[in-house]
Amino acid sequence: MNTYRHQQIKKYSFFKVLLLAAIVGFNACSDYLDVVPEGVATIDMAFNSRVQALKYLATCYSYMPKQGNPSQDPAILGSDEMWTVEDISSGFTYDAHYIARGMMNATDPLLESWGSMYQALRDCNTFLDNVAKVPDLLPGEHEQWVAEIKVLKAYYHFHLLRMYGPIPLVRENLPVSVDVSKVKVEREPVDNCFGYIVQLLDEASEGDHLPLFIYDPANDMGRITRPIALALKATVLVTAASPLFNGNNDQATLRNRDGTQLFNTTYDPGKWEKAVTACKEAIEICHEAGIELYKYPSTGIRYTDTITTQLSLRNAFSQRWNSEIIWANTQSTAHTSGGGMLMVSAPILNQSYTTSTNVRRSLGMPLKIASMFYTHYGVPLDEDKTRNIDDIYNLRVAQPEDKLYIKEGRTTIDLHFNREPRFYAWVGFDGGVWFGAGQYNDKNPSGLWYLGLKIGEVDGTKGKGPYTGYIPKKYLPFEGQMVSVSQYSATAYPWPIIRLSDLYLLYAEAINEFEGPAGSNSSEMFEYIDRVRARAGLKTVKESWDTYTNNPKYNNQTGMRQIIQQERMIELSFEGHRFWDIRRWKIAPELYRTPIEGWNMQVAVTDGSESEVNQIMYTPRVLLNRDFRVRDYFWPIKNSDIINNRNLVQNIGW
Repeated sequence: MNTYRHQQIKKYSFFKVLLLAAIVGFNACSDYLDVVPEGVATIDMAFNSRVQALKYLATCYSYMPKQGNPSQDPAILGSDEMWTVEDISSGFTYDAHYIARGMMNATDPLLESWGSMYQALRDCNTFLDNVAKVPDLLPGEHEQWVAEIKVLKAYYHFHLLRMYGPIPLVRENLPVSVDVSKVKVEREPVDNCFGYIVQLLDEASEGDHLPLFIYDPANDMGRITRPIALALKATVLVTAASPLFNGNNDQATLRNRDGTQLFNTTYDPGKWEKAVTACKEAIEICHEAGIELYKYPSTGIRYTDTITTQLSLRNAFSQRWNSEIIWANTQSTAHTSGGGMLMVSAPILNQSYTTSTNVRRSLGMPLKIASMFYTHYGVPLDEDKTRNIDDIYNLRVAQPEDKLYIKEGRTTIDLHFNREPRFYAWVGFDGGVWFGAGQYNDKNPSGLWYLGLKIGEVDGTKGKGPYTGYIPKKYLPFEGQMVSVSQYSATAYPWPIIRLSDLYLLYAEAINEFEGPAGSNSSEMFEYIDRVRARAGLKTVKESWDTYTNNPKYNNQTGMRQIIQQERMIELSFEGHRFWDIRRWKIAPELYRTPIEGWNMQVAVTDGSESEVNQIMYTPRVLLNRDFRVRDYFWPIKNSDIINNRNLVQNIGW
C-alpha cells in the first residue's frame, strides 16, 4: 500500500463509517436510497467525495453474514455439532436449531439469504459503476477499493452457492429501462458460478492493489487483504473440487426450464489440481504477510507445558486478531451482551454468582462430538489399540496425574480421560478443570475452577443447560469471568472466518484428493497436517498411526481422507466449518445416522448416593433421531420468488 495514502487515510476511520452503515439498517426489498448512511439522497451525491464514497464502501461490507451468531448462523446450531434446549429463554431465536431438527420449508425458508445477498451484490455493482467519479481519492485508492469490492462480490456469490447450489450470477446491474424479460434471470450451472467467483478473485489479486497486511490496525482491521483474497480462492476451489459439486449424480435432474443441466455429473480430477495450486499460493502469501500458527508466548508468566498448550489452542480462536487469523468478520462479534455467543456459552464457575440469570449455558455438544476428539496418542478412540472402546462409559475417579485436566478425586467417565489437548482446551465437561477466569496458578491445581454440572452444583440448573453435559469452552477467552451476579466480563472478538490451520488442512486435503499419499507433493501434505497436530501437542500422523493403531491407513488415499476429514472436524470444531464440510464431502447422511445424544443432566445429587447419581447421569439419552436426505444439501428457494420469476427452478426435494 502506498505509504502516503496510508498516512492520509488515518484521518477518517473506516470502522466508524462501517458502524454507520450497520446502524442505518436495510432489508432485501430496499433500494440503494434506503441503505446510504447519513441521508445521502442520490447516487451522484454518494460518490461526490472520498468521505461519502467510503460510507458506500462500508455499506458493501455491512452485508457480511453474521457468522458465529447463534440466532443467525445456520452453521452453529443447524447441524449435528451443537445442540440446545428448545424450551428455555436463552436469549436467541431458534431458526438455526429448527434446521437441525428438519423443519426447513420452501414457503418461508429458515435463515435464508437470497434477498439480502442479492441486495449486497447490487450495491457492490453500484459501487464499481461509480467509484471512478470520486474526485478526491488518494493515489492508488481507486484500485484498492475496486479490488476489495470484487472480493466481497466473490464472497457473497460463494455464500449463496454453498447455500443454494447453482445461482443466478450478478455480473452487473441492469438499467431501469431494460426489457422485463432480462430481469427474469435463470440459475447458472455450478461450474459457471465457480468460474465467475474465481475470476473476480483473480482480478482482485492482480498487481499489488490489495495490501499484504493491514497498515493501520486501529482503523482498518477486517478490510480485505491479499492473503484474504487468495485464501478465499483456495477455499472456493477446494469446494468446487469436492464431491458435492464435482461429478454429483444425485443432482442430475436439476435443470433449467430450457433443459440446461445445472450440476456436472462427470468427476474432473483437474479441479483438485487447481485447488492444490491455489492452496499453495495462499499459504505462501500468508507466510509472507507474517501469518503463523498461534502459540502462547514463552515470555512473561510461565505456565506448565499442559496449560501453555491449552492456551495456545484457546487463544488461536478466541484472542482477537491473533497471529493465525487470516480473515475475521467485523460484522459479527462474539460478545457478552444479550444473546451474544459469550453469554449463551459461559459457565458461572464461581459459587458467589449462582443466582445469575445472565449467563445461560444454552449451547452444548452432543456425545458423538465429544467422542470425535482423539485420544492423547493422537488417534481416534476406536482405533487406539491401547484402549478398550467398550470401557468408555465406565466410571473412573480422577487421580493426581489427571489434576490439570479433571478435578482430582472427581468421578466421571473413562471417555473423559487421556484425551488429546484440544479436547481439554475446547470442551467443558462435568469435573473438567477450567483454567483461567481469575484463577491462574496451575502449580496449585486444587485452586483452579472446575465445572460442576450436577443439579445443585454451581453450573447445574434443573431443566436448563448444559443440556448435553458439555459446554463449548472454545468460544470463551480464558480470562473471561463473572465479575458480578449480572455481568460476565470478557474481551469481545470478531468471528474468525479463515484461520491458517484451516488453510493448511485444505492444502493437505487437496493434495491427497489429487494424487494420494504417495504423490510428488505427499511430503508437503504430511508436513502441513503435522504442523497443525504439533501445535495441538500431538505426534505426526505416521508416528501416531504406526505406534498406536493396528491400521496405518495413511498409506492409501481413502484412509488418508478419513484422517484429514477428522482432523478438520476436530481442529475447526464449533467454528461453523463442519456444517459446510460434511455437505461438500457428501458424508452428512452417514454422520446423521448417529443420533443426537447427551448425558442425563437432570439427576439431582440428593436423589441417592453419589455413585448412584453418577451411574444414572452418565447414561446416554437420545435427544433426536434424524436422517439426511438429498434435499437437505441445499436451501429451498422461497416459493414466492419462483412464482415471481418463472425462469427459476426449485431445488430437488422442495
